[in-house]
Amino acid sequence: MSPPSAAIHRLLSSMSTPPSHEAPTGQIPDTPPESLTTEAGDDDYGGELEAVRRKEYPQLFNASSLLTTVFLDHGGSTLYAASYVRAQAEEMLTTIPANPHSNHPGSQWTREKIEQVRDRLLGFFGTTSRDYALIFTANATAAIRLAGELTPISKDGTFCYTSSAHTSVVGLRGIAAELGATVRPVEFGDLDGIIQPEHANRVSLVAYPAQCNFSGERFPWDVADKVARRFPANTDANRAKGDGAHPPWWVLVDAAAYASSSPLSLGALHTGPDFVAVSMYKIFGAPTGVGALLVRRSSIPFLRSKRFFGGGTVNMISYDLMLQEFRAEIEARLEDGTVNFQAIVSLHHALDAHARNFGSMTRVKLHTSSITRYAVSSLKRLCHDNGRPLCTIYGHCGAEFGPIVALNLRDANGGYIGYIEVERLAVMSGIAMRTGRFCNPGAARRWLDLTTPDLIRYASLGYTCGDDNDVIAGKPVGAIRISFGAMTSREDVDRLVAFLIRHFHNYAGLQESTKPNTVKSAPVETRIDKCAGPGRSPSTGLQVTVNQVVIYPVKSCHGWSVPCDTPWEITPSGLRYDRSFVIMRENYSIPMQQKRYPRMALIRPRLADKQLILNAPDHESLVISLDPALLCLEATQSMVCGSRMQTYRVLSSEISAWLTSVLGVECYLACDPRLLLPLATDGHLPLSPPSSLTNIRPTPVPHTAKRSEMSFANESQILLVTLESAQRVSDWISEEQDAGGSAAVVGASFGPLQYRPNVVVKSASPGARHAREILPFEELKWTGVAIGNSHFQVSGPCRRCQMIAIDQDSARSLKEPYSTLARRMRVDGKVVFGVYLDIINEATGFAQKASASKIQPGMVIDVSL
Repeated sequence: MSPPSAAIHRLLSSMSTPPSHEAPTGQIPDTPPESLTTEAGDDDYGGELEAVRRKEYPQLFNASSLLTTVFLDHGGSTLYAASYVRAQAEEMLTTIPANPHSNHPGSQWTREKIEQVRDRLLGFFGTTSRDYALIFTANATAAIRLAGELTPISKDGTFCYTSSAHTSVVGLRGIAAELGATVRPVEFGDLDGIIQPEHANRVSLVAYPAQCNFSGERFPWDVADKVARRFPANTDANRAKGDGAHPPWWVLVDAAAYASSSPLSLGALHTGPDFVAVSMYKIFGAPTGVGALLVRRSSIPFLRSKRFFGGGTVNMISYDLMLQEFRAEIEARLEDGTVNFQAIVSLHHALDAHARNFGSMTRVKLHTSSITRYAVSSLKRLCHDNGRPLCTIYGHCGAEFGPIVALNLRDANGGYIGYIEVERLAVMSGIAMRTGRFCNPGAARRWLDLTTPDLIRYASLGYTCGDDNDVIAGKPVGAIRISFGAMTSREDVDRLVAFLIRHFHNYAGLQESTKPNTVKSAPVETRIDKCAGPGRSPSTGLQVTVNQVVIYPVKSCHGWSVPCDTPWEITPSGLRYDRSFVIMRENYSIPMQQKRYPRMALIRPRLADKQLILNAPDHESLVISLDPALLCLEATQSMVCGSRMQTYRVLSSEISAWLTSVLGVECYLACDPRLLLPLATDGHLPLSPPSSLTNIRPTPVPHTAKRSEMSFANESQILLVTLESAQRVSDWISEEQDAGGSAAVVGASFGPLQYRPNVVVKSASPGARHAREILPFEELKWTGVAIGNSHFQVSGPCRRCQMIAIDQDSARSLKEPYSTLARRMRVDGKVVFGVYLDIINEATGFAQKASASKIQPGMVIDVSL
């Protein structure tokens, strides 16, 4: 159970108020907020909110979940009501909605329902069919695109979009540029200086959001009215009399974010926009696949002619002549093909449920505004004991803001905490939020100071939107977004605050004694002691014992522990056969990963007699040859951590069918045959398959890049963990469980193999020359490891993801050990455990003798400190 509001208030009140610092531009200054009760207000639909939540949104209280859900991603999509689902299901079972282009009773009924919904939606948006036409589209993006295609932008015109515009609005610049218009990104405050009479002879378009989907900042609806006042000869009144023309500036408002929590009230505007784009699921939760473009009636005669048209839009058409006559009604003329009629008809039930549960959008706005003030006040009070604020909030000062709060977290030293780590922990705690840049490049530039040169530099380094790189060189490249809806409660905010306090309050990173060395910036010769050559130990080193050696023949599947009596070969790509295979989806370039497909943990490999044997529950064993000459291969491509990898599909219907049956998705096995070949005489893998492998089909697309001498492993050839560090984390989890922590870890075991290492080491016995007890996490300070004549640099700590919270025996998703690591083990805002080992290719060559390039459980290896 989450703590009640009163408990949160007491906890927040006990925190020291941050000292006064000058706040960065656009961010909340560090001043004490007013009383939470005063800030928040007490609106909850007359005390009915909790009853509505219990009755209409049972998905928030799913008894089969580990936790009830705190849903704070209403900016992405809000929740649908149970009564909507029931009414829609009942109607589908008792009526026959049919294609409205036919004429039988089912079609006639559907046409009538669609027109009724159209009228109801116009009323919902505060207007009527006299002033606006409502065109159904696939979504708000399709509505925006349609508006761009219909605007008669002239070759000497301008397309202006504001810095807070969604990517879908920015995307209109392609249409404008194709027409020869000037593309001009601007700040909203600059529009007054741009919409001037000297531009009267050009046809231009200005597009902006009513509410920024990144920060929640809201913008006035009066741009179209300013256009009308500055070009009085082009007013609606004059056009109604047959005089004048359309003003030279057309106005498009993206209202998808705004309309989800506020009334549009288009009828209250003196002059409304030419176009307004909205999305239905953002308002009602369902149905998806339906958006709408509202077109001002007085603008219709001046629309640009359609280039494409679909079925149902014409009165007549000739197939061999450029001859067609469009329907007179703008709705029929612009709704190409068959509309999503079942979803559109269901909007009757969505409108009914919304009105029954919340009354009106005015009440929704009051409620979400109250919740937003309450959340901002709570977040502003969060600070570490040294007075530094925990949250950096973007916006919510000065201008009007909607129910969206974008923020990043900072540790007690002022450093940023990676938002990916925050989201992963939130998911495990039953809290839904969104992270990233939210398809809003201009807002990201403004609030995160993320310049175009920054983006170009990051892209050149292989970073892409949506990857796991959240803090680069100490600077966040995205944010956390929490957004509220009609059914959000204060308890949701309280649980968010409690989550932040539990996991991030007073966190200051690792202590100096366990912080990793910055080995990546040092030259190779300084990372490994020069004295640690063949047959010699590091001059100031340590000896440790290999406890386990683990191979993962198929990336992201279960590991296989090398028997204690078996020496295992080390190759330039890592341990022999480690991650030599991947499982791929059809038409996907990124290999499947266990964090998305947990059942991969159930695939247990075994290596024997040059064969890979796969086992899975309720399936016969699958035997795969490790001789590439016996595999039928077809060249393909894959991407591993942003780098292209030479990959070959194993052409076997039996293997593909077995994997598909186990994982429940259509997939196939792939490999890099170089990783299956014996070492060449010089100790290096061949860079291309030998010509003797005639069973390999060429690929029509050449590989433009590859990862030099690496397997399908993500970052490095070998991952090492210590038994002592794993035990310390296990002790932490046990301590928290004994103190009344989550029961989600009861019965679970968190030994070193939970972290999917290749090598597990432990303290050497006292008989070793440089033996002593390994301190937990001291491996983060190691600089190198020598295994016989094979030398490795410790290239850095391993950043961990939620995969380590998947039980490798049952494929169940757990909170631990990731949750505990996230609170205790962060480096530069990243959750870490274990260290990467990279092979150093010395002048003497790699592993000239087989005995010098093998590792075995029980052997003693040297560590450089």
